[in-house]
Amino acid sequence: MEITVEPWGEVEGQEMPVHLLTLRNQNGMQVSVTNYGCIVASLCTPDKHGELADVVLGYESLAQYLAGHPFFGAIAGRYANRIAQGQYLLDGESFQLETNELPTGQHLHGGTKGFDKYVWAYSIERSSDAIFVHFSRVSPDGESGYGGTLQVVHSIGLDEHNQLHFNFKATTDKPTVVNLVNHGYYNLAGHNSGSIEGHELKIYADLYTPVADNMIPTGELLAVKNSGLDFTTAQRIGDNRALLNEAGYDHNYVLHQRDKEGEYALAAELYDPVSGREMTVLTTQPGVQFYSGFKLSNKNWVGKGGYKYESCSGLCLETQHFPDSPNKAHFPSTRLNPGEVFEQKTIHRFRTR
Repeated sequence: MEITVEPWGEVEGQEMPVHLLTLRNQNGMQVSVTNYGCIVASLCTPDKHGELADVVLGYESLAQYLAGHPFFGAIAGRYANRIAQGQYLLDGESFQLETNELPTGQHLHGGTKGFDKYVWAYSIERSSDAIFVHFSRVSPDGESGYGGTLQVVHSIGLDEHNQLHFNFKATTDKPTVVNLVNHGYYNLAGHNSGSIEGHELKIYADLYTPVADNMIPTGELLAVKNSGLDFTTAQRIGDNRALLNEAGYDHNYVLHQRDKEGEYALAAELYDPVSGREMTVLTTQPGVQFYSGFKLSNKNWVGKGGYKYESCSGLCLETQHFPDSPNKAHFPSTRLNPGEVFEQKTIHRFRTR
């Protein structure tokens, strides 16, 4: 295992410099992460012929990220996904958050200055078969409208088994809500390889949370069976989308938790038959948001190497708690109280076949 650290610029108004840290294992896999927004800027993995390709969408410079992006590889928080009208109640106290998702009027991913817009402190932990970067920051009481001072650690690690780890820990001094996720866009053929609709996907879920027109869950849990949402067995994404009565996938799946590896449940398997790359997602979270990237064409996103990311150039498998859980008492709770520790873990395992 190796790690290199290089200067990557500064963010106006934030004291800490930005660094790019590159982790490499003995199999040739490498991941580059930055302490600005805990962004995974690149992830190079071998195909079935041993050829490396970068399989995440993103940019080559800090300046490009600062100019704006659709959460390419970044942390989303304090609450990932949506909260209805940006409102929630805790112990009778009402909290009003920013309603920053313009098409729907909902709160999304922590607001216009969520966790992805900050430079994080970090430390490096080395062992014989893994390297972890522990990013940390303090989110003060009232930041983006949330209550409670939140101490957050987001750890990103690479091991010798071609596994990428995304771990989260948080504590608070007042009751608050927390939902943290890494928002990586994956294309296993390579970030500049066109549509992911030829990928095959399996999701370990029998149910999903349907949403109203405003993208907020209705509160129901519905079966995916006999619909374009059914990935209970591996399906070509483009074939299933032809059965979908919507423009694309942006759906929260309820993981059935039947297939486990220790504390982790299997969440999803993604396979690109051309390159032979396979990504298995395991998590301690109760859900996974499958977003097929179909809205990428709404703006002009020119990424690494000058490649323009069009609709479905990359997909997200965001392991998470459910959208709008603070307003849905029957959903798994996202409440965090003083004296408790929020802790969630996800592994992205890469191999070829």
